[in-house]
Amino acid sequence: MRFLGKSAAGLFLVSAALGLLVYAGAAIQGAVQERMADAPRAPEASERVFAVDVLTAEAGPATPVLTAYGEVLSRRTLELRAAAAGRVVDLSESFVDGGAVTEGEVLLRIDPADAEAARDRARADLMDARAEAREAERALALARDELAVAEEQAELRARALARSRDLTDRGVGTEATVETAELASASARQAVVARRQAVAQAEARVDQAATRIERSEIALAEAERRLADTVLRADFDGRLAEVAAIEGGLVSMNERLGRLIDADALEVAFRVSTAQYTRLLDESGDLRAAPVEVRLEVSDAALTATGRLERDDAAVGEGRTGRRVFARLDAAPGFKPGDFVTVEVEEPALREVVRLPATALDSADEVLVLGPENRLEAMAVTLLRRQGDEVLVRAPALDGRRVVAARTPLLGPGVKVRPLESAAAAGLEPEAMLELSPERRARLVAFVEEDADIPEAARARLRARLAAPRVPARVVARLEQRMEG
Repeated sequence: MRFLGKSAAGLFLVSAALGLLVYAGAAIQGAVQERMADAPRAPEASERVFAVDVLTAEAGPATPVLTAYGEVLSRRTLELRAAAAGRVVDLSESFVDGGAVTEGEVLLRIDPADAEAARDRARADLMDARAEAREAERALALARDELAVAEEQAELRARALARSRDLTDRGVGTEATVETAELASASARQAVVARRQAVAQAEARVDQAATRIERSEIALAEAERRLADTVLRADFDGRLAEVAAIEGGLVSMNERLGRLIDADALEVAFRVSTAQYTRLLDESGDLRAAPVEVRLEVSDAALTATGRLERDDAAVGEGRTGRRVFARLDAAPGFKPGDFVTVEVEEPALREVVRLPATALDSADEVLVLGPENRLEAMAVTLLRRQGDEVLVRAPALDGRRVVAARTPLLGPGVKVRPLESAAAAGLEPEAMLELSPERRARLVAFVEEDADIPEAARARLRARLAAPRVPARVVARLEQRMEG
């Protein structure tokens, strides 16, 4: 009986479980069919509004700045070469790389023994030539005296011949006496000719002596010039570079010993495109003396100098494009020939232009402006200049309109936006910079060095900022506030 009861209970439980499974399957099937039969319900659509930075376009005059890159050069650079061969016996302490020299300063001396000997020989030859000239003058005077005496004798012989002929004509003299007088007169005339020849030879000797004196003077001047060439002097104030000479070393003729550079006569050479070059010309086609600012950036500091355009290259150059322009620099402390610098040139001012961020302009030269109900509208503009992160554009209808400062692929005509006036879009003034006095700068640097709460990395950044010619005003204010606290 107990076995039948347990069997009946087990059968009941199995039947209940099967019934529940069948019910669950039917419920699931009904739910799936009902879900598949229901039509999807679309959510209520809402327009998306984008937040954008905008700024108000203001038309007015603007001075474009042409940016280029160039190299600092020196207008006066002289190669120092040895004008004589020999051993270097004296070397100036300034004759080193970077040494500062003044005009006329002796840089080095080459052993002058051979040049002095040549000068002394030339001087002795000149003394001999002058002695020879004096002797020739005395010989010429004697030859002229002898000629005068010979002419007197010839005149006496001529008068004697005349007397002899007169006596013969009167029958007192003889023919033999006349012939003797004629022979004596002829001999006297021959002596005059001989003395004239002696005078001519003496005059020629005087001329030769004068030529020898002149030749000796030339030789002496050349010897003195060669002696002077043993001393190398600085032709102008400047600094030395590429020095290649040591005391006691041998140098040969025309050997390169270094370069002398005038560090105060600097200019910058930079290349611009032909289109940019045309904007630097005046009405007559000449290069304008436009102001130039040169900047050499080094980490957090920068060296700056000013100048003016001076000239352009005479030829483009093989394989080159554009134009090479030179600008003369004013006082440029810290700049060296060979520095690679950034050059900014002021172009002629433009009227009725709008300055916008470069991100506001697309490739089709269009900007997005706010229309009714804050919906965007596309407006075509004329691009005049690109100035780094800004552009200068012109459009008659753009003045006073609110322009999207930064375009994105999600923005376009007809899109509704929520305008925001950000600091960059509002056109705020750039960060104020201060020029510190030496005392104020020294006080701030001392505080930065002594404050133990400043991390080492921040200390290095502050030290670099304080070393710059102009320091951000907020940095100075923060440091002075900490000093007072």
